[in-house]
Amino acid sequence: MAKKVTTMTGQELREMFAAATSWLEKNASDIDALNVFPVPDGDTGTNMLLTMRSGVEEAYRAPDHSVPAVAEAMAKGALMGARGNSGVILSQIFRGMAEDLADKDSVTGPNIARALSKASKIAYKGLTNPTEGTILTVIREASTAALKKSAGNGKDLITVLETTVNTAKESVANTPALLPVLKEAGVVDAGGQGLYTILEGALQYLKGETEQMQFKKPQVITSSIPLTLRLPEMIAADEVPYGYCTEFMLKGEELEPEKIKTHLVKKGESLIVVGDDTTVRVHIHTLEPGNIVKYATSLGTIHQVSIRNMDEQHRDFVAAQKEKVTSTDIATIAVVAGKGLEEVFKSLGVSSLVHGGQTMNPSTKDLLHAVEQAPSDKVILLPNNKNIILTAKQAKSLTKKTIEIIPTETVPQGVAALLAFDYEANLDTNTNLMKQAMSNVKTIEVTRAVRATQVNGLKIKRKQIISLLNGEIVAVSNNTADAILNTLIKIDPEKSEILTIYYGADTELSEAEKVAAGIRAKYPGLQVEIIRGNQPHYNYILSVE
Repeated sequence: MAKKVTTMTGQELREMFAAATSWLEKNASDIDALNVFPVPDGDTGTNMLLTMRSGVEEAYRAPDHSVPAVAEAMAKGALMGARGNSGVILSQIFRGMAEDLADKDSVTGPNIARALSKASKIAYKGLTNPTEGTILTVIREASTAALKKSAGNGKDLITVLETTVNTAKESVANTPALLPVLKEAGVVDAGGQGLYTILEGALQYLKGETEQMQFKKPQVITSSIPLTLRLPEMIAADEVPYGYCTEFMLKGEELEPEKIKTHLVKKGESLIVVGDDTTVRVHIHTLEPGNIVKYATSLGTIHQVSIRNMDEQHRDFVAAQKEKVTSTDIATIAVVAGKGLEEVFKSLGVSSLVHGGQTMNPSTKDLLHAVEQAPSDKVILLPNNKNIILTAKQAKSLTKKTIEIIPTETVPQGVAALLAFDYEANLDTNTNLMKQAMSNVKTIEVTRAVRATQVNGLKIKRKQIISLLNGEIVAVSNNTADAILNTLIKIDPEKSEILTIYYGADTELSEAEKVAAGIRAKYPGLQVEIIRGNQPHYNYILSVE
């Protein structure tokens, strides 16, 4: 008999959003790779993921666990953390849901259907020129199906959400039929795919499948119509000026989002203005960002300002990197996040860097740009993250250059591979040398759990310190040093010679030195080095060789 869930509390609503976010994280880089528009703010999966994370973090800070408090906090957090066009639209979906759930003590099937319907209306309202074949179409068609299903189905949440998810899947598959640019590129809409993934994650949570989700990955939906694949030509197109992607948060009193939208509607493209009388989020592509900012500051104070030149930023980066390449007919490209780690890779002679890593996976387009601008027709690519390897393979299929992908899943593996690079050897020899070198290094990564769970027999509480060995969680503790030492025990470090500690952006040198001292005391024969990695999210990354 199929499982039934007739009602959901505010706390369960929050945990459902958290599970959906974790599910989306597994798919974010694949969603990024769907982007077909040649603009730098097209990392849809990453933008939606960052927006969801901000919403969930705020939901955990809600004043109580009631449905209205959790829904309102989720909407507020999503708005404050919204990134890019897709992120802002997603925040409005949560705004609509929060408005509909504002007076609910619990959530039933009909409740969630009506909340999704309101979400669709609010999302459409936020755009000056809503485009079909996008996330808007998916939320509208999915919510309509949910309402119809809930009309004669009592309170069962799972049945309603199953209909929602199935309809969303069909809607995403049909997006190329509504948007010619998708049909031409051979992909479905990235934002729609992201929303489908979120809804699918929520459904799996309701079904009690959170443990199984750890060992599965979302699938990218394929189109329901024949497609004409022309992605390489589209990515390479630079003729059309896209101006500046301008985003900011406006805070003030008696703000009027509709009036602001009316003023800005002819100032650029892709305009989104959402918020209330005290906080407004603005996203616009414009050739004159200064005028936009000047207008906004006349209304209040602006925060989280981001102005990106969508035509020049990649060219400037590549030009700067070209000056630093070594004299070899083989170019090396590495994906790295953190100024300290970037300096490490530069010192090892990497030809160019692509910014990215955990939670910031670069898109296929980002990697392809780096490959095409590399000063050689022979390229070695170091993803340095398991979630980027697939994207790297996608980039390889889109270029005429000869590319070898060294499947580095961690930064230490990337460092070891670069150290093995021989400037006098050919491409095949270097590929073999680097793959062998990466296999000889062990990686320990230390971070904090974003949610409570149970993995590998370890009961993990939210925000507890967890330690991963070669990508697998093996230790949990309330103390960083203990977590690291408990992990080192599993690899017998006395058989190794060098341990390098890369400490992160949120970690002080003094703390790293204490960790190093503890390791030296327990393993006096081990040479321990400390390097400022400045990497996000991970307090420590340790390399053991």
